This record gives sequence, structure tokens and C-alpha cells, in this order.
Amino acid sequence: MATPAPHTPPPAPDVPELSDATAQQLTDVVTRLRRALRTSIRTEYPWEALPMAQIELMQALSDQSPARVGDLATRQRLSASTVSGLIGQLMTAGLVVRGTHADDRRVAVVELTEAGRRQLADWQAAHQRRIGAALDRLSGEEQEAVAAALPALAKLVEHLFAGSGTGAEEGDAGAGSDGKAGA
Repeated sequence: MATPAPHTPPPAPDVPELSDATAQQLTDVVTRLRRALRTSIRTEYPWEALPMAQIELMQALSDQSPARVGDLATRQRLSASTVSGLIGQLMTAGLVVRGTHADDRRVAVVELTEAGRRQLADWQAAHQRRIGAALDRLSGEEQEAVAAALPALAKLVEHLFAGSGTGAEEGDAGAGSDGKAGA
């Protein structure tokens, strides 16, 4: 009986393989970009004290609200206890409110308050202005390169999330024990 030949994948397209140096350079650029965003938003929006983990939770609620704590934890890749703590902080600030599910009064849900929607919109507008102003300082060719890289960067994010497994861990998304995170 003949041994079947092992399956060999088709040859990869002629795409240069990214080196460890490229991965390191991307890591460095992303880290500096996050730091620059945090710093620049405080320049235009100095009273902003919301940690990034809270902003990200508010963005998730803006996309789909009302939402269950467990669903938010899954989407944000955080533990339910971390999300619950962030929600408590946002409730204290008057930015979210807890309620009950319309179909099942036993199920607790969370949604943004009007103040939360306004603050999130202000935060997003301030970021868009800062990034827009920085993009305007790039050459047309550099702007096109940034725009062309966006789909690949979005795909990279998907692969990073897919490779992180399904467990939501404390500290994911940069949240520390105090719930604070970077941009």
C-alpha cells in the first residue's frame, strides 16, 4: 500500500515576508501613535479624565445599546467583573444607566445617558480634529499611503483578536486594576 503524498500548499504569491524588524517597527509606531493621541487629546480636551477603557466601553454602547454586561465583556474582551467595575465608574459620572431588558425584566442592561452620548461625541470629534489636522500636514502621497494601509491594518486587528483566544482577561484592552488605559 502506497503512502499518500503529504499535501503541499500552493506557493505563496510573490509577497515579501515581513521580518521581525518590521514587526518591531510596527509595534514601536503603534505605541508612539497611542501616546501621541493621548497627549494631543489632552491638549484640546484638557478636562477629559476618562480612561480609555471607559471610552471604549462607551463606544461599544454607542454601537449597540442597551447591552448586557456579559455581552459587553465578550465584545470588549474583558472579564465581566472588569466591565462591571467600569460601568460603576461611568454610572457615578452620570454617563451610563442600568436598566432592565425589555423582554426579560430579570436581565440587567446598560445604556448611555444623554450626557454620555454628548461626552462621547465631543471626545470623538476632538480626536477627529486632531488626527485630521495631523493628516493635513502630510504630503498627498503620504496621505494616500495612510489611507491605503487602513484595510490591511483593520485585517491585522482581526488577526490579533482571533489569535488571542476566546478568554477575556483582566487587563485586556489596556485596562489596569484602576480601569485606566491608554488611547
